[in-house]
Amino acid sequence: MIVGTPKYLANKMKSKGLQRLRWYCQVCEKQCRDENGFKCHTASEAHLRQMLVVGEHAGKHISDFSMTFQSEFVSLLSRRFGTKRVRANQVYQEYIADKSHLHMNATRWVTLTEFCKHLGRSGIARVDETEKGWFIAWIDSSPKALAKQEASMKKDRATMSDEQRERLLIAEQIERAATEAEESLDTKDTAAVEEGLKREEGAEKVVLSFSAAKAPAPAALPANSAPSLGFKNPLKVTTNPLKANPVKRPNVFKAAVSSSVTADKTNDKKRSAPMSAAERLIVEEQERKRRRMDREAV
Repeated sequence: MIVGTPKYLANKMKSKGLQRLRWYCQVCEKQCRDENGFKCHTASEAHLRQMLVVGEHAGKHISDFSMTFQSEFVSLLSRRFGTKRVRANQVYQEYIADKSHLHMNATRWVTLTEFCKHLGRSGIARVDETEKGWFIAWIDSSPKALAKQEASMKKDRATMSDEQRERLLIAEQIERAATEAEESLDTKDTAAVEEGLKREEGAEKVVLSFSAAKAPAPAALPANSAPSLGFKNPLKVTTNPLKANPVKRPNVFKAAVSSSVTADKTNDKKRSAPMSAAERLIVEEQERKRRRMDREAV
């Protein structure tokens, strides 16, 4: 078709705007307006000849298409949005606004989600998924950007106050002490487990005896002492015979009074406890007998 002819202009006017993606042939770079047109194109001799060429090295062509799509998409992202966080679908809509763009169905990625995950794994962009969809932010890894970032970090360190620096140092010391404490506990536990019961090579043998212990031998007695057999000596005098008075007689009245006093004490102790009627009669009878004996003794 000759450029500038009425037919060419008519086709351009009809193909104004975006057409169906499934009716686009990336190998021939031709957009069909309907299903019948796409069917006629796939059966044409030019399309079949182009497919034979692509079929010889299909992996290479798909790889080239994928690299082209990625470079164009990333260039648009970096030029249009920079390092700002933006929706991936918004960038894709701006990318496909150009009718001559490379379609995604010719690449190794089937959906936009898979392409976003590939960008995140490759370190080209920061990718996160939310309820509103996938968001991406371009990572500027150029030497100029890295130098600028390092300079800003140095400036932040220089402008950091002494108090903040001390806080950071204290936090680092606390973390270091915690890690050292954990390591010491682990080493103690392992040492306690490995220690167990150990016997030194030069140690004496341990002997266990289940026989009865021998009784201790009796202490040796002096030569001038005789063994005691537990019998008392009948000839041994316990009292001094010179001090005894054979004329002196015991006082009968004194003995009676002392016996009465002891009896009263015992009776008082007995009276303190409650008595029955029979015990009361027995006690009264004993009192009468004691009084009678006292009168007879007088």
